[in-house]
Amino acid sequence: MKVIILAGGLGTRISEFTDMIPKPMIRIGDKPIIWHIMNHYYKFGLKEFVLALGYKGEKIRDYFLNYNYYNQDIELSLYKGSVKFKNKNKLNWNIHLSDTGLETLTGGRIKRLLDYVKNDTFMVTYGDGICSVEINKLLKFHKSHGKLATVTAVRPTARFGELSINNNLVTKFQEKPQVTDGWINGGYFVFEPDVLKYIDNDNTILEKEPLENLAREGQLASYKHDDFWMCLDTKRDYDLMQDYYLNKKGYWSKK
Repeated sequence: MKVIILAGGLGTRISEFTDMIPKPMIRIGDKPIIWHIMNHYYKFGLKEFVLALGYKGEKIRDYFLNYNYYNQDIELSLYKGSVKFKNKNKLNWNIHLSDTGLETLTGGRIKRLLDYVKNDTFMVTYGDGICSVEINKLLKFHKSHGKLATVTAVRPTARFGELSINNNLVTKFQEKPQVTDGWINGGYFVFEPDVLKYIDNDNTILEKEPLENLAREGQLASYKHDDFWMCLDTKRDYDLMQDYYLNKKGYWSKK
């Protein structure tokens, strides 16, 4: 099964980084966030990735084209002109790098990948959101309901401390709790190929007409994930995600 990762957006809200690199290449620890996303799928046996590139896509191409050079021990024979990678723990990933246009919107990027999807069920997620969802359970849920699409519904961490107030007195203060009411789109979709029929062209936003129409027709199911999810949207998100990584919290608590 192929996993499409939307990695072509401009990332304007975190321009401290994206003036130089695309958002999926922002490093969390020693690896770009897109690597962490792909590695999560890989832990559940998925290894076929299609990266929908756009803004500064050459940075993502360069990273993966040179991945082994920078992440493996190397033996060079200057006489023979040969190169051997010495480490045995090589990632068994198959990566398709596809330029889906600089200004193409999220739905349009998926539509452009029709030749990769063909007639198979496929997965889609964003190149800036990390999640601890159990992919095997997500896929089992999708297959059980028979609908065209499944979205992972999440409850993100609140951006501000939560106050419980009674008669002008704070009865409870909780710093950055998880949102308790309401679910949002967390990405980590599972789609049947007929979902592509709901996407018109490059100017189609996945989160508008396609998902709205699928929901209206009863073809969009939600898989509720009540554990870690976080989107790298602002500098504050970056600082928090780095803290989670370095101190083995959140997604990285069991890694």
